[in-house]
Amino acid sequence: MARFEFKLPDIGEGVSEGEVVAWHVQVGDHVTEDQLMVEVMTDKATVTIGAPRSGRVASMEAAVGTVVQVGQVLVTLEGGNGSSKQPEAPTAGSSASAVGDIQESLPGAGFFLNASRDQATSATPAPRPTTPVQPGHPSTIPAPAPVPTTVPGAKALATPAVRRLARELSLELSQVPATGPGGRVTRDDVLRYSRERTAPTPPPSPMKAPLDPSGGETRIPFVGLRRKIAERMRMSKDTAAHFTFVEECDVTELIAVRSQLQPDAAAQGVQLTYLPFVIKAVVAALRKHPKLNSYLDSERGDVVMPNSYHIGVAVATGQGLVVPVVHHAEQRSLLAIAREVDRLSIAAREGRLTLDDIKGSTFTITSLGKLGGLLAVPIIHHPNAAILGIHRVKERPVVRNGEIVIGQVMNLSLSMDHRLVDGHEGAAFAYDVIHYLEAPTRLLLEG
Repeated sequence: MARFEFKLPDIGEGVSEGEVVAWHVQVGDHVTEDQLMVEVMTDKATVTIGAPRSGRVASMEAAVGTVVQVGQVLVTLEGGNGSSKQPEAPTAGSSASAVGDIQESLPGAGFFLNASRDQATSATPAPRPTTPVQPGHPSTIPAPAPVPTTVPGAKALATPAVRRLARELSLELSQVPATGPGGRVTRDDVLRYSRERTAPTPPPSPMKAPLDPSGGETRIPFVGLRRKIAERMRMSKDTAAHFTFVEECDVTELIAVRSQLQPDAAAQGVQLTYLPFVIKAVVAALRKHPKLNSYLDSERGDVVMPNSYHIGVAVATGQGLVVPVVHHAEQRSLLAIAREVDRLSIAAREGRLTLDDIKGSTFTITSLGKLGGLLAVPIIHHPNAAILGIHRVKERPVVRNGEIVIGQVMNLSLSMDHRLVDGHEGAAFAYDVIHYLEAPTRLLLEG
């Protein structure tokens, strides 16, 4: 009986590996061509891959949570027509049936899946060995733990992005134990080695009784979006030199202006929140302080300052935090920004964000709305240079014209990468944002 080994196809955009986050079939199932089989999460997006041909699922070679390389076997099919030879990597316009139907979507996900500018491209590495998934248990059998390999005196194998990360952390790549296929050093290897090298030695502790095996705990696999968020957060903390500037902002006038504009916006079917005003104020301030709209290209040793302003907006979903992007915010009116924010927020919560919706932010805004609290220190959205946190509005005493009155005040917290932004420049940017929010009609003077 003919057997067909279906391998993870080249998804494009420099993606060399992906994590299996869900199987839609089991061993023994009969599938038809283009029937959805597996969801794979990459640094770019989550893609759903369909069957390249009809047949019976003979084996599944990667459990949920396993990271597979492009070219590594995902599933073996039996029966059906056609050669068992793996088709060539897909190109634009190629038939979907050649490599399975790849649906570009983000099911309730996307945050730090933002298309990173430092994504490495490299030749397809050798497949990583995994434990085949057994019938009836498609998502519970773990892959064998990788064995670190190093060859004394040999040049370490790693992608350009991994080499760049090692340089940023001042690590000698040849000293990092490699767990990747063929002795390749992975990003996780570098981060793990950095943490182990810098972690303080814990003091000896008294013997503890083992955990009660019947003591009521729930274990949830740390896979998919939650693990991807953790990786991106850890990368940001390990690379960017975080520092934070905090200041108050009296938004009494902003509240009044929004109240005046709300009926007209509603008549046009637009939900006008405070966020579009914040985006407009941020763009106006970024024009004066372009370093906060930049990123560091460590591979080439350049500070890159884009000519456009693509503002990421953090949105909470049931799956985790996502950051869709308002592209070319400098070209949009207040109502146009409001429409786009509303569209992106709904798409994020319903799991309908596309790859384009999450690509290419140059600056990020985050807010917890009514739960915003007094103050928080946001983590920079890699590779951006800064992120602005918006906090809850409260009544506080303020001084106007020499008199103490009650004002509507909120705190702004601006986290920046000190490698790119100096303290005085970050403070000047923050005060420009406050300048526009405290007198929002000034935004009418901005192009």
